[in-house]
Amino acid sequence: MKDQFEQLKDDVIAAATKIADRDALERLRVEFLGRKGKLAELMKGMATLAGEERKLIGAVANEVKSAVEAAFVEAEKKAERGERYERGETERVDVTEPAIGSRPRGHLHPVTQVREDLEDLFTSMGFIVADGPELESDYFNFTALNIPPTHPARDMQDTFYVEGAHGSNGEVVMRTHTSSQQIRAMRAYGTPLRTVTPGRCFRNEATDVRHEHTFHQLDGMVVDKGISFAHMKGVLGIVAKHLYGPETKIRLRPKFYPFVEPGVNGEVTCYLCKGEGCRLCKKSGWLEVFGAGMIHPNVLREGGVDPGVYSGFAFGFGLTRLVMLKYGIDDIRHLEGGDLRFLNQF
Repeated sequence: MKDQFEQLKDDVIAAATKIADRDALERLRVEFLGRKGKLAELMKGMATLAGEERKLIGAVANEVKSAVEAAFVEAEKKAERGERYERGETERVDVTEPAIGSRPRGHLHPVTQVREDLEDLFTSMGFIVADGPELESDYFNFTALNIPPTHPARDMQDTFYVEGAHGSNGEVVMRTHTSSQQIRAMRAYGTPLRTVTPGRCFRNEATDVRHEHTFHQLDGMVVDKGISFAHMKGVLGIVAKHLYGPETKIRLRPKFYPFVEPGVNGEVTCYLCKGEGCRLCKKSGWLEVFGAGMIHPNVLREGGVDPGVYSGFAFGFGLTRLVMLKYGIDDIRHLEGGDLRFLNQF
C-alpha cells in the first residue's frame, strides 16, 4: 500500500506541473483530493490493516497528502502568473497617451487666479516676483522691520511661535505677513529694486466670517534714488484701476505701520455702488484694500541700503480680501475649507 501512495503522489505532481489553466487544475484537485477522489479511496483501504502497519501507512498517507497539496499551491501560483501575463499582452496601456475625457480636470483656486493676475500686472511694470519661507525667524518677521521685541506693534499681530524651533536669528514663527521678505530681497538683489511677494500668512485668530488663521497677502516695494510718495500713489492707482475698472479712484488716509513713515491706509471707490454708498462699503462709498507708505530708514538699513542715498515705498494687499470682494464671498473660511461645492463655482 505504501507503493500505491507513492505512485499516487508522483502521478499528481507530474499532472499538476503540466497544467497552466486554473479550471483544469481544479478538476485535477477534485479527482485526487476530493471527498470521493483517489486519495480518499486509497485511505479507506487502511481500515483492513493491522494496528502497527496502519500506523506506518498513516504516516506515509499524511506525507503524500501534504506533498500533493503543496504541488497544487505551486501549480495555482504558476497558473495565476500565466493569466497575468496574458492580460498584460492583450491589455497593454500606452502610458504616454493623453487621457481624453476619462477624468474631470480641475481648475485654479480663486486666490490663485487673482494672485496670478496681479503677478502679470506687476511684472509688466518691471517688478520681479519673489518668494520667502513661511516658517520665518522672529528677526525677519519683526525686528528687521522696525518692530523690536518691546515694541507695542507686536500686539497687533497674534503670532504662532514654533516651540523648540530656533533659527539663526533667534525664535521661529509662522510668518504673520509677507513683508518679512523685504529685508531678504534687499540683501539678495540690492538696488534699484522693484519686487512683489505673494504668499500665505498665519495669525492666531479666533475664526469667524471675516477672520481666519491662514490667509494670503501680496507685499511689494520699490527702492531707488529719488522715489517719492507720488510714485507710490501712481503705482497703486494703476493696480486699483486694473482690479476694479478705469473709473476707480483711490484715497490715502494716514495710518501707523512701524515699517513705513509716513504710512497710509489705501481705499478705492466701491465697485458695486461706484462711490454712492451701499451695504458692501457700509454706506461710505469706499473699500479698504491696502496699506502702504514710505519705507522707514531703519528698514532700509537692515536691508543693507543707505537711506541717505536711496528711498522707497512699500505696500501690501490682502489677497484673500481682494478675492472676497471680487466674487462677493461673505465667509472667509470657504477659501481654506476645500469644499468642492464651493470651489467648483470658480
